Amino acid sequence: MKKFLTVLTAILLAGNVSFGQNSKESDDAYVKTITQRAEKILAAVNLTDSVKYKKVRDVIVSQYLNLNKIHEEKNSQINSEKTKEPIDKEQRDRNLKLIEEEAGKRLFVLHKEYVKQLSSNLTKEQVGQVKDGMTYGVLNVTYKAYSDMIPSLKPLEKEQILTWLTEARELAMDAGTSDGKHQIFGKYKGRINNYLSSAGYDIQKERKAWEERLKVSKSNGR
Repeated sequence: MKKFLTVLTAILLAGNVSFGQNSKESDDAYVKTITQRAEKILAAVNLTDSVKYKKVRDVIVSQYLNLNKIHEEKNSQINSEKTKEPIDKEQRDRNLKLIEEEAGKRLFVLHKEYVKQLSSNLTKEQVGQVKDGMTYGVLNVTYKAYSDMIPSLKPLEKEQILTWLTEARELAMDAGTSDGKHQIFGKYKGRINNYLSSAGYDIQKERKAWEERLKVSKSNGR
């Protein structure tokens, strides 16, 4: 483990990657944090092959490093653009949009390669577990919540909800912060709510009834 952390730290320093603080101590701490995060994610995957475990762990750690680099560079460019001498607002908005689009392209390529590496070492189910780990399991929790809240959901409606939540998970994997991940899911929850409302469901009524059922279940010790 010590050797692994040393190598990754060397990569960080050699690549002049900025993580907010440039000290070796902060780089070491960051690598340690994302390594622990990767190991926590893999704990749910149950890999018995130690060689494969280390390989996949390194892939996850590298992904976090690369994601952080892209987001740090994007944020730096945005801050630089916003602090420039006053320019036409429309031009500034165009510049900021270009910065976001360029970062988005880099994230897309990185995401595709990352999933490819995971898939070459893990089963489809295990890849899904890694994705869930990177997004705090929000997909499964949210899908279950909708299913429990509205027991009368039709199969096609459940399928659509799952499709959108899966799409949200893919995007959330690349977000730079935990808040960013939750914001992405939040947008998709809004889309789902609108979809269900247009299908005739009264979301507020369904939620209130669900909360009442939960209270009854809790009072009965279930």
